[in-house]
Amino acid sequence: MNILYSWLGKTDINNMKKDVSGPISVIALKMAQSFDKIVIVANSWDEDWIDYENWLKKKLAIAHRPYEDVSINRVRIASPIDYKSISDVSQKWINKLSAESESLFINLSSGTPAMSAVSVILGKGKNNTNFCQSKEGGEIFIDDIPFNFVAEYDASVARSISSKASTLPVQSKAFKDITAISNQMKSVIEKAEKLAELDLPVLVLGETGTGKEVISNAIHKASNRSSKAIKTVNCGALPENLVDSILFGHVKGAFTGAVKDHSGLFEQADGGTLFLDEVGELTPDAQVKLLRALQQGEVTRVGDDKSINVDVRVIAATHRDLSEMVANGEFREDLFYRLAVGVLEIPALRNRMEDIEPLTEALVNEINSTASKYKNYKTKSVSTKAMQFIRAQPWRGNVRELWSTLNRALLLSNNVEITEQDIIGSLIQRTKKDNNLDVHLSLGDVVDLNKIKEDIERAYVTAALKATGNAKVKTAKMLGLGVHQNLDTLLNKLKIELPKKKQSKT
Repeated sequence: MNILYSWLGKTDINNMKKDVSGPISVIALKMAQSFDKIVIVANSWDEDWIDYENWLKKKLAIAHRPYEDVSINRVRIASPIDYKSISDVSQKWINKLSAESESLFINLSSGTPAMSAVSVILGKGKNNTNFCQSKEGGEIFIDDIPFNFVAEYDASVARSISSKASTLPVQSKAFKDITAISNQMKSVIEKAEKLAELDLPVLVLGETGTGKEVISNAIHKASNRSSKAIKTVNCGALPENLVDSILFGHVKGAFTGAVKDHSGLFEQADGGTLFLDEVGELTPDAQVKLLRALQQGEVTRVGDDKSINVDVRVIAATHRDLSEMVANGEFREDLFYRLAVGVLEIPALRNRMEDIEPLTEALVNEINSTASKYKNYKTKSVSTKAMQFIRAQPWRGNVRELWSTLNRALLLSNNVEITEQDIIGSLIQRTKKDNNLDVHLSLGDVVDLNKIKEDIERAYVTAALKATGNAKVKTAKMLGLGVHQNLDTLLNKLKIELPKKKQSKT
């Protein structure tokens, strides 16, 4: 008995709705031998399962192929990229179906890269298992995968031990300049070091200015691709009419202005890494083209009819919530899972307070080193009070805002020791926008407006006190209270106590 086993992919569902074959149906309908049983496993899109089963059975019946035993089976996994739960599910099904069949065929075209990788690893342990894939256009091919995982693993470990013994640890050199005193940042660096060793796509998340490009460059430098180039592109700055040319290249005469052949960023990064900054800004059309290049491992230059194979590791970064964008239909789900195999989330600077002082010192040293080339520049340091003020700021622009503020303070001040006033004068003041609250209440709801007002007042007073170092006059001015006596009244009302000043010994 021949059995086909596959994860259900979003492409399979979407194509079914258009009455067009997707990976599963192409293999089921066009493989040289027919399948007596088709087992599909899935953990989402439940509402489409019955329609897909009926649609596939109808297509098989028309093609005069066995159609009675086609089923979609529910499985529970932690996420589409969680190797542990995917492995548990896959092991159960592959063991069962291999024992039942003469030949078990596993479809590698549907599902996430994690699902395909686990299927290959488990399937290679069965002597009656074959791997198949489908390409656009309906072409089917059998994957040979001609290696023994155990032997390859042992050889890889031996090479790694030999390399570690004879060379300096490249990893530590790549990550040594990243300030990581806080537990949050130490955890990020530790995970990044592990990902650097693996040749997986990485998605780096974090607010603007947190250092996503810095960590991405460190991953490349610590990887086995470090001898090759890392190419960077800001996806938000890609002109829509030039996306193909910039990413994939063009041949001479492909369009007006194409006076010579041009290799795109994928070709330029061949053997190395392509860093896609602000990947969340890609247009839907560009997302499709990027996904195709990642899936097929090949690109076609604009105006050419030949494909070029490329070996590129992709690291993508964004400050946007891609999960929400996927849910809203703004970012392709299949592309998201292609990119989000390894995920790093860089914490905001305000959430890693321990890093602010050493980071400030490192940035000051860097500014001093660069500026020392100017004959009238004097090396600067930051006073204790100025450092306290720096630690109290929210740094909404994160490391980038801190860097630019310090540059202004050091380069424009005549003081050898940078004061609190130097930092204050170097901050770019932001206009606080009014919150447009879209409030919805149902009949019968009860709210305590006084409590809401008090909570808001307490939050703003606390933030202002932190920003001013508990200076009452400055805090009163920041909150628009006029004289500090008004602040005292508000502090009493909110029961906020300021830390007592230390008495100097006489």
